Amino acid sequence: MKNILSEDALLEEILDTVRSRFHMDFFQAEPIKRGWLNLKWKVYTDQGEFLLKQYNKDRLKKYSIPQLKQIFTQQNRLHHLGFPCPEIVSNQDEVFFQSSSGEQFIMMKFCAGQLASPGKLTDEQMYYLGFYTGKMHSLLNDGSLPTKAKPVFLPPTKEERITYWNKVYEEIDQAKKLALLPIIEKQLKLTEAFPLDQLQLDYIGWCHRDLWVDNLLFQDSHLSAILDFDRMDVDHLLLDVGRAVLSGALDDDSLRIDGVKAFVQGYGHFYPTGVRFITDALILVWYLESEWWLDANMDVRQGPPKRFTQEMIWLSEHLLELDEMLEGI
Repeated sequence: MKNILSEDALLEEILDTVRSRFHMDFFQAEPIKRGWLNLKWKVYTDQGEFLLKQYNKDRLKKYSIPQLKQIFTQQNRLHHLGFPCPEIVSNQDEVFFQSSSGEQFIMMKFCAGQLASPGKLTDEQMYYLGFYTGKMHSLLNDGSLPTKAKPVFLPPTKEERITYWNKVYEEIDQAKKLALLPIIEKQLKLTEAFPLDQLQLDYIGWCHRDLWVDNLLFQDSHLSAILDFDRMDVDHLLLDVGRAVLSGALDDDSLRIDGVKAFVQGYGHFYPTGVRFITDALILVWYLESEWWLDANMDVRQGPPKRFTQEMIWLSEHLLELDEMLEGI
């Protein structure tokens, strides 16, 4: 039978590994209850404050360890260039460590700052989020990383997506969740009617791919850190833009246009935005993420997945109004 360590035992084993590698004295460890499956602790040592992140073995199967190591190297490059993100601690050029029982973990410098609530970013916070999103895209695509032939997200054809929504409709109908059927009917109508061939798919490069409020820290109005680069890959830059705007400025059932404009102003320091920049970004996010969150389980989700589901429902209800709502931005 597989021996599963308790959280306390796992932490102690990781601390033993760090002690032997870095000769640190630990004074206190506080669990950080955020994220999915992976465990995190803020630790106080004689060498400063750090964050330990253990990678759950089941979740780690979704990643390539060599690619994660490449990502951590790039994250440190960004940090050393003055970009607000945590510095990953290395030992003899190694950033991914393994405890005695095989638990994989990393250690990074702890970043000060506070989380913001979804949809509650101030206009000034949205400006800095836009500014550093643009700067991140610029730095990640300055030639330091190799290009890839295609992005992670290859939009399915209209026919493929319609087939998918019909399948979801049948699953919901069989589950007798009749109140959810109009949501899927809406997706079918939008997919059938929307000119998906007009999606802007030219802005491709290395990007964060998980840019939402739980991965942002603020000190007052200033963005103090962008966190969790684990999903970084070559993809549509507009997905970062749309995800950040939704997460920061969609407050209940209202998209705060002044906050969106502030984001675009900040981002524009590094990239031209042009007409329909945010409209195209939000449409692309809908086309990617609606498949993730709108299904037979959408009514029972809690926490962040519930928020993502609500965002997709809002987008589908307002998709055809975005141009007018956003005034062309």
